[in-house]
Amino acid sequence: MSMNSVPERLAALRAAMKANGVDVYLIPVGDPHASEYLPEHYTSLTYFSGFHGENSNFVVTMTESAVWADGRYFVQAEKEIAGTEIQLQKMGEPGVPTVEEYCAKVLPEGGKLGLCGLTASCGLVRGLEKALEAKHGRIKTLDLEDELWTEGRPALPATPAWILPKEYAGFSPAEKLGQLRAKLKELGCTAQLVGKLDNLAWLLNLRAMDIQCTPYAMAYCYVTENRAVLFLNTARLKPEAAAELKENGVTLAEYDDVLHFLAAETEPQTVLADPASVNFAVYETLKENTALTVKDEADPLLPMKGIKNEVELAHTKEAHIRDAVAMVRFQKELEERLAAGEELTELTVDEILHKYRSAQDKFIVESFGTIAAYGGNAAMMHYHATEEDHAKLERKGFLLVDCGGTYLDGTTDITRTYPLGELTEDERLFYTWTLQCHIDIAKAVWLNYCDGHMLDTIAREPLWRHLINYRCGTGHSVSFVGNVHEGPHALNGRNTVVFQPGMIVTDEPGVYEGGQVGIRIENELMCVHKADNQYGTFLGFEPIMFVPIATSPVVPGVLTRDELDWLNAYHREVFTKLAPRLTEEERDWLAKKCAAIGA
Repeated sequence: MSMNSVPERLAALRAAMKANGVDVYLIPVGDPHASEYLPEHYTSLTYFSGFHGENSNFVVTMTESAVWADGRYFVQAEKEIAGTEIQLQKMGEPGVPTVEEYCAKVLPEGGKLGLCGLTASCGLVRGLEKALEAKHGRIKTLDLEDELWTEGRPALPATPAWILPKEYAGFSPAEKLGQLRAKLKELGCTAQLVGKLDNLAWLLNLRAMDIQCTPYAMAYCYVTENRAVLFLNTARLKPEAAAELKENGVTLAEYDDVLHFLAAETEPQTVLADPASVNFAVYETLKENTALTVKDEADPLLPMKGIKNEVELAHTKEAHIRDAVAMVRFQKELEERLAAGEELTELTVDEILHKYRSAQDKFIVESFGTIAAYGGNAAMMHYHATEEDHAKLERKGFLLVDCGGTYLDGTTDITRTYPLGELTEDERLFYTWTLQCHIDIAKAVWLNYCDGHMLDTIAREPLWRHLINYRCGTGHSVSFVGNVHEGPHALNGRNTVVFQPGMIVTDEPGVYEGGQVGIRIENELMCVHKADNQYGTFLGFEPIMFVPIATSPVVPGVLTRDELDWLNAYHREVFTKLAPRLTEEERDWLAKKCAAIGA
């Protein structure tokens, strides 16, 4: 059977479902490690549906199919599944069922739902099991993705693995293992299987390039009070890295042996397992081993790595300054080439950015695929230009550029929206209101009991005044030499993690009017201690990214005096930090971009 199109792939999937006695099949966006960005080998949802997105599920029955997308991907999803049978389920919108509710509705009485136990989290499976109880439905684990997707499927990644030096990480693997063991003891546990790649990377200072733009290695680590066993393809580990791990008390085993190892473990342990991140196959293997007692707890590594240590903070600040120099040189060249009448496209933007960013000291890779979106394309929050589908830049409207880099000493994430010429009144107002949101959260001060969803409200209020909202969070945490999105804290309406000094978060409100315009202004902020007094402990933010914010689109009289003062002070700091690293011509250009407004 041909499998060159989505309808053909759905037909093959349904034939396999019938052969395996499965009424409904679910394909999550996922790999065995609950990764946000996936190795190409695990992009099964895209292969069968055509949709490229995160935080999604794809459900297929014998007669219908549906894909779930969050607010970042509504426009993109509609475009990508157009012309197919697939229904778009807009997550969080009124009347839209959750994936669990949908599966319960479409499953026949006493039916079976199939999924791959390695790519589905334990938490997802539990939610499905509960939802299917009324139908007396059952879950059957099988892997139809592996069975059907054979031609042209990318191999499992096995890039060279190495250890980030302590001079950058702040602590050695042995020291971090000691910190984890102390935390496990507090939680009444004696062991943990670390499966999330960002947590494992932090714990062992382990790095590779198994995921595009993300320097992680596909691996697990089983940690007990006196053992740490790292499961990875050992052939890819550099000899010096293997020796360093051994010196830090880490033994090696092959990646494919993890389930057999856990099934055969005889030493009694109380094993911490986070249902939100442990895959179902691993969780069930732990539960079935009578020597092991499984304790459901939130992964303690998330808050441990979420608060950056002093060494990490010092390095990441330096990395952000170098990244800012690249951004300044990019913008200057872009403006000059446009002024000269050169024909440029969204793809040109990516080329110029890479030229300047990759020239910076300690550069490893872009931290994610650059989003260069002109005009209406920017309304798709995670738009990516391709050779087949991209826009030419014109001397009007806005260009949104969301980009970042990973260096040996930090990871960056920044968005600027550049005016390319004439703007409409709405475009200028949308930009100004977005800038208000950005400034208001950046200059916020709060008592130390405030969490992500409380602070998120501060950022949205200027847009809410005009009955406008953005269907995503205001900001996310950023790893140290790792993935650009990490937990546990974030600025969004669902995050209940209390902010603490040393946490880094992005500040990226926006306006997204489908087919018309997209505007986003993003910096990274560091949570800092402000003061202690009779009322308690006050915290605030300080920016760690210093790149000029376009002021020409700002509508006079909209920004408050406090907002103007913040913006002008920010631009003074931008010039002070960057000027010593620029040529005289670049400094003159920067001085104009940093000129005060509203005086």
